[in-house]
Amino acid sequence: MVARREFLAKVRTRSFVLGTLVIIAVLAGYVLLQTVLVERSDRDTVALSGQATVLAEPLKQTAKSFGRDLVTVDVGDVAAAEEQVRAGEVDALVTGAPDALRVVVKDRLDDELRNSIDLIVKQQVLNAQLAEAGLDPATVARNVEKAGVDVVALRPDDDRQGQRLAIGLVIAALLYYSLLVYGTMVAQGVVEEKSSRVVEILLSTLRPWQLLLGKVVGLGLVGLAQLVLIGVTGLVLASVSGIIDVTGVAGGALATGVLWYLLGFFLYATVFAAAASLVSRQEELQSVLTPISMAIVIAFVVGINLMIQDASDSLVAVLSVLPPFAPILMPGRMAMGVAPAWQVVLAVVLALAAIAAITWLGGRVYANAVLRTGARVRLRDALR
Repeated sequence: MVARREFLAKVRTRSFVLGTLVIIAVLAGYVLLQTVLVERSDRDTVALSGQATVLAEPLKQTAKSFGRDLVTVDVGDVAAAEEQVRAGEVDALVTGAPDALRVVVKDRLDDELRNSIDLIVKQQVLNAQLAEAGLDPATVARNVEKAGVDVVALRPDDDRQGQRLAIGLVIAALLYYSLLVYGTMVAQGVVEEKSSRVVEILLSTLRPWQLLLGKVVGLGLVGLAQLVLIGVTGLVLASVSGIIDVTGVAGGALATGVLWYLLGFFLYATVFAAAASLVSRQEELQSVLTPISMAIVIAFVVGINLMIQDASDSLVAVLSVLPPFAPILMPGRMAMGVAPAWQVVLAVVLALAAIAAITWLGGRVYANAVLRTGARVRLRDALR
């Protein structure tokens, strides 16, 4: 009954609905921006003038070998084309003979585009030299193309590593937000009931641990609902835009995030509630919540920086199995595919053991302090 009341009361509030919609809108805007930036970063527009127009197809094929999408435009007025370059409408203007090209850019020439043009120029010079020597350039080109090396990778690169890192960071950020925001909500609810003396009425029919568990479960489900809604929306947007391969990576990452949200929330929310029971006014709440909030902030900041540097590092691995850091670090490492199964199992076991210990300890503090109003209750007294 307590959990149902907490859940329904919170999801019906305007702040919850508007907050969720704002987060989804920001997420949609970010995905749209990334889509535009990716499209622009992989596409070059090149204006060709004079003899350089015959190089349109060779330039496209060469740029494609470098992973670039090249669009060529034939121009007759070089001065007008230079104005287009200056205005940013085209990336480069190429003029001159095929073996002595001149490239005009606004500020700098992209490395892939430079390599493509350089390769074309060198090929033109080589063809001319081969023709003078009496050799067929096409035959030589085919023979050269057949030559190559056989590469054996002992540790093949993961072509989805960038996606895994991005998903791991997003999951860690969502968990950080959910743990901090909804853990604070649990604490505010405890102080509100205590200051209004409503808790005295509730405890006439409920045991303290039942009231505490009901509040944690109810608000935890609110956070879970928001996390899943935002996560699914983000996955759909990323899938439609083509930024992330949902079927390969992101779907499992979301399920992992849900698991670690539940473990992390029960771990931290109980601590938040027990700490809040030590004070009787909202003005005093921040003083007891600061150490807990700082632990979450430190876990997030340290974890994110270490994951970006090397998620498989031994220090990151050790921190990711410890209960204070596991809810934020482990799902990110799992999304990146660098967490062995035994580390995941160990982290879950330690988290469950910590939840059991914190629930017992937090319930004891809550039961002994929630009915004591007035001055702040010392933790030592609440444990007696």
